[in-house]
Amino acid sequence: MRVDIITVLPEIMKSPFEGSMMKRAIDKGFVEVHFHNLRDYSTNKQKSVDDYQFGGGAGMVMNIQPIDDCITKLKSERDYDEVIYMTPDGETLNQKMANKMSMLGNLIILCGHYKGVDQRVRDMHITKEISIGDYVLSGGEMGAIILCDALFRLIPGVLSNETSALTDSFQDNLLSPPIYTRPAEYKGMKVPDILLSGNFPEIEKWREQKAYEHTKERRPDLLEE
Repeated sequence: MRVDIITVLPEIMKSPFEGSMMKRAIDKGFVEVHFHNLRDYSTNKQKSVDDYQFGGGAGMVMNIQPIDDCITKLKSERDYDEVIYMTPDGETLNQKMANKMSMLGNLIILCGHYKGVDQRVRDMHITKEISIGDYVLSGGEMGAIILCDALFRLIPGVLSNETSALTDSFQDNLLSPPIYTRPAEYKGMKVPDILLSGNFPEIEKWREQKAYEHTKERRPDLLEE
């Protein structure tokens, strides 16, 4: 997978990709991540990429020209499966979406900023709009990082145990069951006997039941789906 991230703040984007799972995914060659500073595509002396809204109103709007030039250049170099815009009014990111998108090849992620982008950018180039929740951030950079993390960990070979991601919360619309590790007893609190039994078929049944109960208690809406 190749991901091209368009942002006005490339300096805050790089750190999350330089450690842990995301660094591993890059080092192993499973993904490529490229950052594009939108100001490099500005044609004015100040290298500004925003202007006042037509019709008045609070907040600046990202100009169409630098975004169009950047995306057009990238598209001239390769084909892209999706051109994504991170925006509060997009489709909410969930595990089902992440599963599907993890199988794609080339992605562009446009990070919104200020009040947002000129609507004509969305009309011309954007194929998918994604939100990470019903709240507003100062820009789309954090959303882009979250999206990449959600996708990269699903790519076969990135996690040391490839089945780990398949048993996470929201796979099969269930939350994960309780999990335990050593010691088997701590301050009078014991690990359930079934997990120490070595009876793996029964352990799986226990986990399935607990996952269902956990989901019913905390997220019954997932069971309705």
